[in-house]
Amino acid sequence: MMPQLVTARVKRPDGRPIRIWVPVLPVVLVFSPVLVLAVLVAAVACLVYRVSAMRALGTGWRIVSALPGTRVDVEQGRTAVLVTIR
Repeated sequence: MMPQLVTARVKRPDGRPIRIWVPVLPVVLVFSPVLVLAVLVAAVACLVYRVSAMRALGTGWRIVSALPGTRVDVEQGRTAVLVTIR
């Protein structure tokens, strides 16, 4: 299943958090022309490095579908960032 929502929380040095919710599908639709170009560049790279394009596409899809449930926590000094993919 493709991720549907990315939640980011930034805790600022003054202690007040900022929360951002980003729905994935509208972002993918807006950037779809760039994604098409990225897929074409990846296909050319697969040909240059003699990698199976279908296998690379399948591996990429497995990585994207494994993203839901991922949490990334970064803390530096008094600032902290938490990113959750649902």
